[in-house]
Amino acid sequence: MKWSLFLACAALFSSSASFAQDKQESADEPGKIALVLHGGAGGLTKETLPADQEAKIRGGIERALKAGYAVLEAGGESMDAVQAAITVLEDDPNFNAGKGAVKTSEGKHELDSSIMNGATLKAGAVGGVTIVKNPIKAARLVIDKTWHVMLAGPGADSFARVNGLELVEPDYFDVSVAMRDLDPVVEEYHFGTVGAVALDRQGNLAAGTSTGGLAGKEFGRIGDSPIIGAGTYADNETCGVSGTGQGEYFIRRAIAYDISARMKYSDDSVAKAAESSIATLTKDGGLGGVIALDRNGHIATPFNTSSMARGFVDTDGKVTIKIFAD
Repeated sequence: MKWSLFLACAALFSSSASFAQDKQESADEPGKIALVLHGGAGGLTKETLPADQEAKIRGGIERALKAGYAVLEAGGESMDAVQAAITVLEDDPNFNAGKGAVKTSEGKHELDSSIMNGATLKAGAVGGVTIVKNPIKAARLVIDKTWHVMLAGPGADSFARVNGLELVEPDYFDVSVAMRDLDPVVEEYHFGTVGAVALDRQGNLAAGTSTGGLAGKEFGRIGDSPIIGAGTYADNETCGVSGTGQGEYFIRRAIAYDISARMKYSDDSVAKAAESSIATLTKDGGLGGVIALDRNGHIATPFNTSSMARGFVDTDGKVTIKIFAD
């Protein structure tokens, strides 16, 4: 794994007419591993993001990549790698997930998360949890402990308690400085949502997403992050996807599933499918991006915002971290 290339790789950028897309190719060889993650799409620019905060964002992405990749490198399962990577990001106050979750209109925190197994199509999600330190772990337990897909509200908190997950006081999620506070469009959509997609040595894909939701949200609003097919999807036959952006648009178009469907029914590459779905999002007036990884280890990260914190380790072990499009 070429961690020595970390900073050099992080400076590489590419763009297209309507959205940014990292160009990456990997050999279609069995038994290889790959991991891609994001820390949210948003309106930050090089001019509005202070250097010290950028360093914190990159550092968080790096730590999450290392945690998830270590699982894969040891022969572990993609589901475990996704959970490990997202847990690190949930514990980092610089992202709108877990520790750094934004507040609702009532000054509370309501967190959402989901995870999906591409080998079995089993999925788990939680919505509106308020005392679960790591919602991604609760989402995983929905798969492991129930036959359901989604649990929400007080019931989801109770489920986490009964199953021994670490619980915290609501003020645990209060932070004074986070990346979202610097985003000029934070009131328009949740910035800093996190997600991961992994491919393990057995050829199995998994995807997961976690968020604090929309800043100032009302009436128990839940976005795309815990909704399978909208913010998260994984199928070994096609790809794994995690989204970030204006959740309502992702839900209406079932963006995560749409990428998989384009691959399955139109034989699109993961890059073409992801680009097409974000183009549709753009046409609808929505903002956001996705990370996608196919069964051969090809990675796509298109977005139509000025920034999307992201990083990946490809099938050659090359590490890349980026925030901006250019």
